[in-house]
Amino acid sequence: MECDLMETDILESLEDLGYKGPLLEDGALSQAVSAGASSPEFTKLCAWLVSELRVFCKLEENVQATNSPSEAEEFQLEVSGLLGEMNCPYLSLTSGDVTKRLLVQKNCLLLLTYLISELEAARMLCVNAPPKKAQEGGGSEVFQELKGICIALGMSKPPANITMFQFFSGIEKKLKETLAKVPPNHVGKPLLKKPMGPAHWEKIEAINQAIANEYEVRRKLLIKRLDVTVQSFGWSDRAKSQTEKLAKVYQPKRSVLSPKSTISVAHLLAARQDLSKILRTSSGSIREKTACAINKALYYCCRKQKPGRVDV
Repeated sequence: MECDLMETDILESLEDLGYKGPLLEDGALSQAVSAGASSPEFTKLCAWLVSELRVFCKLEENVQATNSPSEAEEFQLEVSGLLGEMNCPYLSLTSGDVTKRLLVQKNCLLLLTYLISELEAARMLCVNAPPKKAQEGGGSEVFQELKGICIALGMSKPPANITMFQFFSGIEKKLKETLAKVPPNHVGKPLLKKPMGPAHWEKIEAINQAIANEYEVRRKLLIKRLDVTVQSFGWSDRAKSQTEKLAKVYQPKRSVLSPKSTISVAHLLAARQDLSKILRTSSGSIREKTACAINKALYYCCRKQKPGRVDV
């Protein structure tokens, strides 16, 4: 009886959300949730709800529909990761054997109810949110970049009826005039000389994203180590009375540390050949700028130790 009521509510909500799939037919939803993750139609409905939800929410996890019952286990792992990211409150969906959670009809209905309610809430928040002005803060990110180029080159504001071709031709002309006024090697030659097509840029973007993801993981680890180290400073009895002062000094500096990488493909285009020169950190020219008093103290301590043993 409870499952029948849940199915009725789900069907009504799906119609309101604009779902046009086959599970709106009589008995189709009941049959799909009975098979659970083994039903490709059930997984397609879940994937549709998640895709609609991702329009409004920044979710890293995603769910892909299956083509056969043999893919049920992989689907349930994806759902488990998604529910963990969304902080799902239902224990029956987040605990127990992950490969068996969505083989129970009630759990499948509960999952659909949860995803539907989250999607409904996200859409309502979007409708109720105040509309953003097109020129709020001076325009879009692209507009700000183009505006910055014009200001840097000393160009006047372009007329409203100018075409994009005319606009970029004007930028190119101004760049050539500016470069003609500086020494030949002032800017340097570009690091990337080979012409690229759309397929190449897609691959470069994918490589950059993979590197950025790796950088983010490493950065998060370093930031966590920093937080733990700073927290350890407050463990002593003397430091406990200085907790507020420590936080006042540390938090402003900590807030500007972002794990996200700001390097984009634009940096590759702007790179000059001097970036390909690799200098050892122990070279004389580098050590002149990095040497400090503590290096000399450590060197002195090492020289005082017996051969084969260094205690620093």
